[in-house]
Amino acid sequence: MRVVAKFGGTSLGSGDRINRAADSIAAAVEAGHQIAVVASAMGSTTDELLDEINFEASDADRAEIVSMGERTSVRMLKAALTARGVDALFLEPGSDEWPIITNDLGEVDVEETKRRAAHLAGELDGVVPVITGFLAQNIEGDITTLGRGGSDTTAVMLGNYMNADEVVIVTDVEGVMTGDPRVVEGARNVGRISVDELRNLSFRGAEVVAPSALSYKGEHLGVRVVHYQHGDLLSGGTQIEGQFENLIDMQEQQLACLTVAGRAIRNSPGILADLSQALRAADINIDAVASGMDSITFYTNEDLAQKAEALLHEEVVSGTTLSSVTVEDGIAVIRVTGGELPNQPGVIQEVLTPIADAGINIQDVITSATSVAVFVDWDDREDTLEIVQDHV
Repeated sequence: MRVVAKFGGTSLGSGDRINRAADSIAAAVEAGHQIAVVASAMGSTTDELLDEINFEASDADRAEIVSMGERTSVRMLKAALTARGVDALFLEPGSDEWPIITNDLGEVDVEETKRRAAHLAGELDGVVPVITGFLAQNIEGDITTLGRGGSDTTAVMLGNYMNADEVVIVTDVEGVMTGDPRVVEGARNVGRISVDELRNLSFRGAEVVAPSALSYKGEHLGVRVVHYQHGDLLSGGTQIEGQFENLIDMQEQQLACLTVAGRAIRNSPGILADLSQALRAADINIDAVASGMDSITFYTNEDLAQKAEALLHEEVVSGTTLSSVTVEDGIAVIRVTGGELPNQPGVIQEVLTPIADAGINIQDVITSATSVAVFVDWDDREDTLEIVQDHV
């Protein structure tokens, strides 16, 4: 099996942890697997170096300075592997075998990087390359970086382009957890999670795998997250499944828009749960929800709108929090979904502006970390779909 193993800064944060990392790599090599290693800077070295740049520095000089953390890590890990009888070499920008090439803006030169990664993959028999994460170089040989979370990006990108079976992210958490164990009691490991679920969590604060890295995950590339104390690169942790697909989708069924108004909504804890539970008890699926200061809007299939209106009206008249419920039918939704949406500044404007320019009234817009849902009149759906396809 061919594995790219990425060791985060915490997992290399001391000599003991470097020894633990080297032991797990050596065990995998002894078991007959081809291993390539990506190493982050030890501990918080990169942040410490950045904090000490209290002067005007060019991007090139800044990249050179922060590269020292990763350069140190690969040398230490390579030495630890050599001490265990493993034939290893470290690779950093400037090395003859260096694989990751970018332009001056840090954008990956895909074709050149693929070519170099494939060459590196052909050299794995009996040799373990230890590669600096986060760093890259341009065609001229100057150091560039892949941005925050760049070591994860290095690992998954190389796993993809080297035709690896699996990428293992070794970090300070035992995979993806049901909650932050530092905050909630009883948090446990999630054995499997989809790449879409994890991407949304990552953009909302979950520090497991950098969102930029997941864009490089293909359907047949396994990605797993394990704790550095686990000691086994080939088992345990959380398996990340699937891949991102950029998709523009128009829902085939007409929707109805049910809006519940009430001036006290903003000061009424649990009101959204109460209204949702009333619909759930009647097996009415909620397609989407939008909330404002004085209203909550539910989108459901149009053929269930009358039943949903009656149930929500019962909630309105049963108390004093809500004032009224209204229904509008004949609604269409077009969704734009894609792993790269959060990395595209202005993407929502790119979706909405041409729709408005065409004189199409937008009923509602609901966004998440990786999707934009646009609600329009049913009669405008085909024109809206065509506009979105032309501009995204």
